[in-house]
Amino acid sequence: MDDLLAAVRGAFGTSTLPGLAPGLVVSDPEGWIPATALAGEDSGLLLAAARRRWDARPHVAAALMWKAYSYWLCLPAAFGWVASRQVPHVTAAQVLVRLDAPDAPIRLGLRPGTPSDPADPATLRRVLLDEHVTPLLDALQREVRIARRPLLGSLSASLAHAARHAVRAVPDASAQAIDTLLKAVDVQDLIEWDDNGRLRRRTCCLAFTLPEPRICSDCCYQP
Repeated sequence: MDDLLAAVRGAFGTSTLPGLAPGLVVSDPEGWIPATALAGEDSGLLLAAARRRWDARPHVAAALMWKAYSYWLCLPAAFGWVASRQVPHVTAAQVLVRLDAPDAPIRLGLRPGTPSDPADPATLRRVLLDEHVTPLLDALQREVRIARRPLLGSLSASLAHAARHAVRAVPDASAQAIDTLLKAVDVQDLIEWDDNGRLRRRTCCLAFTLPEPRICSDCCYQP
């Protein structure tokens, strides 16, 4: 965990980021929601928070909330992989969530004692995709009509952006780690790189449909 946080500081100039618990670990769970609840009995809370945050149609608000969620979820996974060759267990059972973060749509943190395993594609797929993303997206799609592909596109872009930040911050890190991470969760085909090395999504988060349209730097939509 120390190597991970040191790499985050190197990349962002601080380890205190708006979408993550300070120090990444939640010492006091008061006010935090288990991610397992968001995929189960409290599945409507994520969409309700999204609609409070954005004046948008339900599926647009859901897509934007998921974009934020997936980025903050992917960041510790990517930095752990690149900085220490460890995969922190970002499973739904180990992740806690706040929906009232003042500076971000969502804030994530890990339970104390969250384990890590040596970096392995199968482990990453299990802890990130199978034991967190897939059940959460299943729950989200039960609440609102939205296709799975753009949601996975946000996951792909989030993982790529987080991994590229990590690679730039960690001495001797290889850019190959980005491709390895994307292939591990089978989302490599949802983004592309242009001739200048800029990332571009092949799906859209729908931010351009907001009352005040926003075009993301990696957007596939070009007005």
